[in-house]
Amino acid sequence: MNKSMKILLLILVILFIQPAYSQTISKQSAWLTVTAEQQKSITKVNDELKSFLSKARTELTSTREVLSIAKSKGFKEFTDASQVKPGSKLYVNNRERAIALIVVGKNPLLAGSRVIATHHDSPRIDIKARPLYEANGYAMFQTMIYGGIKKHHWANIPLMLLGRIDLKNGKTVDVAIGNSHDEPVLIIPDAAPHADAPLRSRVYTGVFDGEELDPIIGSMPNGKNSVVAQTLSLLSEQLGITEDDFVSAELNLVPATEPRDVGFDKSMTASYGQDDRLCSFIAVQTITELSDPEFTTIAYLTDNEETGSINNTGAQSSFLTGLYARLTQAQLGDKYSDVDTRASLHLAQVISADVNDGINPLFPSLSEASNAARLCYGVAIKRYGRSFDANSEFTARIRKILDDNAIAWQTASYKVESGGGGTIGGFMSKEDMEVIDIGIPILSMHSTYEVSSKIDVWNLYRFFGAFYKSGK
Repeated sequence: MNKSMKILLLILVILFIQPAYSQTISKQSAWLTVTAEQQKSITKVNDELKSFLSKARTELTSTREVLSIAKSKGFKEFTDASQVKPGSKLYVNNRERAIALIVVGKNPLLAGSRVIATHHDSPRIDIKARPLYEANGYAMFQTMIYGGIKKHHWANIPLMLLGRIDLKNGKTVDVAIGNSHDEPVLIIPDAAPHADAPLRSRVYTGVFDGEELDPIIGSMPNGKNSVVAQTLSLLSEQLGITEDDFVSAELNLVPATEPRDVGFDKSMTASYGQDDRLCSFIAVQTITELSDPEFTTIAYLTDNEETGSINNTGAQSSFLTGLYARLTQAQLGDKYSDVDTRASLHLAQVISADVNDGINPLFPSLSEASNAARLCYGVAIKRYGRSFDANSEFTARIRKILDDNAIAWQTASYKVESGGGGTIGGFMSKEDMEVIDIGIPILSMHSTYEVSSKIDVWNLYRFFGAFYKSGK
């Protein structure tokens, strides 16, 4: 083959390959850029993440863990306007289910602020208000689905029961059963392959019906041969509750599995709840390490994202706007008016942080390779189109922060007409805040055991820290 033919062949290869793989040609695995010293930091951040995920399995337990971390780092509850002064570290606990951590900046809110907003609820199974029933000699719980799950994922795995039961006398009973090795777990039983022929025609998303996701909670009857009565007696003995108390309870079934390293190289982490307690923890970790920022910074962890960000602890509530009003009023005193809150919101820069789907090695055709995100390639700027994207000038500012700090990054877009997703960013955009959607890709999203890349978590950690510290 002569030289001209070789050049022509090279051009043809580039023309055919470039559209599908332009992103991977221009970028490389972030693992190729780290030093031995940085590897120690990667391990440290991800070990701390795993420890958090093992304890924070619902928004209630996450809020509890975040409060513990914040208090240990010197954060105080925001109760009085006199606390709002440069360098102050404050928190506001919204009904034990959402929380904001604040570090007051040198400049007033009317000069701008930096917010990282996440959600710390995850898809799960909830217990109904009248849950107890008997089926073929077993005591069972009636359940309902919370968020987008694939129902067959939840069968045949150990489940723990977490939540709270509020009694008429004003007391709260915290529930955590199955969280340690000496406690029982609950199981949703699947049919054996020896007898499931009538079920085999069910389609991929209908292996289980929603009403079939009921766990076994007991099988030992009492003297009257009632297995439900015996189970209720045990619950009454252990928790001090009656059957009616389930009506004023928030009880959740979540996987009883522990976070684990993945791969012979231990380069990944598997855990329930990385969507989106991963971003929540990194937002908390970076803000608690912050001191004397130029602009006021806020880590805002919300609830109910998986069901539309509703209720008074979700991102659609007026909680964040009310917080801005309190902070702005504290800084301005008698000169304050509602116009000042609106001006502070207008100048706020917000990262709506949430994980996103990464290219799956078994199902790569579900992604469009040049725009989809992949594990190990860094922080993902989400470009979902359809007016969900940040303004181009704000996106350029984020690119500059990433590049100035040598942080690996990529983009994330879904394949057209094959799926989609959203974040809480739109609710803050409605308040006139400048918002961009950022995350990192994970595998097995919305499953009982999601997988993240440790190098991506580390780069997200570095980016959040740089964003909090960023100037004009």
